[in-house]
Amino acid sequence: METHNGKKSFFDGGLAEFIGYKILGALVTFFTVGICYPWAFTMIYGWQAKHTVIDGHRQHFNGSAVGLFGMWIKWLLLSCITLGIYAFWVHIKLLDWRTRHTTFIN
Repeated sequence: METHNGKKSFFDGGLAEFIGYKILGALVTFFTVGICYPWAFTMIYGWQAKHTVIDGHRQHFNGSAVGLFGMWIKWLLLSCITLGIYAFWVHIKLLDWRTRHTTFIN
């Protein structure tokens, strides 16, 4: 897709690799009873960012599973304390965290 300044935006990841990452992430999350979800999330999103070019600039994801794990525990505790009400904000907080750790390479 051409943008207004002639630079292209595209995604160059493949289906087989995507399916492999999703299956691996799901298995790791399942067998660790959700404890390693932050690892699965950062692995999958890192792959997506690596294959995304916006306006001619390739994305780079620098978030770590350890960094997300701390946030994940905090969000879990807040959800428990508020009897699940905070859980409505977790998705937004996760999007915010992901965006804060996504930059452009060039």
